[in-house]
Amino acid sequence: MLPALPDIGAAFQVADPNDRSLVLTVFLIGFGLPQVVFGPLSDRFGRRRPILIGLAVYIACALASAAVRDFAELLSLRFAQGMAAAAIRVGMISAIRDRYEGAAMSEVVSVALSIFLLIPLFMPGVGQIILLVGPWELIFVAMGGLAAMIGLWTFLRMPETLAPGSRRPLDFTSVADGFAIVIRNRAAFSYGLSGMFLLAIILALINTSQQVYVDIYGLGPYYPLAFAAMPGAAIIGFLVNSGLVARFGMRRLAHGAMLLFLAGSVAWLVMVQLATPPLWLFLLMVVLVTPMVSFGFPNTGALAMERLGEVAGTASAIFGAIQTVGGAILGWAVAQSFDGTLTPVIASLCIFSTCVLACFLAAENGRLFGNGGAQTTSAADA
Repeated sequence: MLPALPDIGAAFQVADPNDRSLVLTVFLIGFGLPQVVFGPLSDRFGRRRPILIGLAVYIACALASAAVRDFAELLSLRFAQGMAAAAIRVGMISAIRDRYEGAAMSEVVSVALSIFLLIPLFMPGVGQIILLVGPWELIFVAMGGLAAMIGLWTFLRMPETLAPGSRRPLDFTSVADGFAIVIRNRAAFSYGLSGMFLLAIILALINTSQQVYVDIYGLGPYYPLAFAAMPGAAIIGFLVNSGLVARFGMRRLAHGAMLLFLAGSVAWLVMVQLATPPLWLFLLMVVLVTPMVSFGFPNTGALAMERLGEVAGTASAIFGAIQTVGGAILGWAVAQSFDGTLTPVIASLCIFSTCVLACFLAAENGRLFGNGGAQTTSAADA
């Protein structure tokens, strides 16, 4: 969708170019808020059903988005599409937690996220090709078609992972108790909160990518090729993480990676203040710092969930809501602050990575690189 944002803005006469990112931000807010509802539902009714229902609604919203003629209507459908994706996300993360824990969970999440990031690696280029042969509406049709393929695969291949005896009752007391278990676990909650700032880092780069590569570097329709550097580097990071986590542990990888990310971001900011770096140097910095986020996401996610197996759906929902809504708002704020220079974007990376490290310190009683009594079982052993 990223290459189509200028066309979408022109079609609906969006006056402020920074407001085009609302097409992404509204989806993410819709993706985040309902997860607090879908979590208890997932713990009560299982994982498979919410995923399939969410996919059906997602497909319907994608196809309807191709027919709207008002920007507010498009944003409303994007919000509903985000809600559908929320049910899928809660069910997916909960299903992983049903099957794995500790380092094994981090390994599985790393592989899953590396596959997931193949989409932003290829899809901006695919979107650009679609725009060469048809209007921007065709992108939503293609999105619905891809989701239909995923839905068919899920229906045929994915079993229910929540055992009947592990299902929690759906009443106020049980739901409130589940929320309390998650919120009172300081270490789990702090690691869950760190995911909000990690997502904000990614969204700060994504939401401003079209303006950076087109407006600053003048790449025009070729900007998806440059944008692919970020997901490409992230995939490498996720794959490397899945191999290193059993050897070094989740905490050491996540903590060390974010210290390196902060150092790299500060150096990048100093560089930007001196002069706008050439494109090759900008892309080099993207490739160097992005894998550090790849070490952060799966490991902090596993650390947040490892002691919350009894309320995995509720925990996934709370963390997903905080991370997605908070990350979307922070990423939108960076997009709104774009002033034609790289300074707001790179400065936000320094701020967000500092916040991630603060969450780590809160989770670990002010110390980094501890073992925290974390499990080191590999996925193969599990």
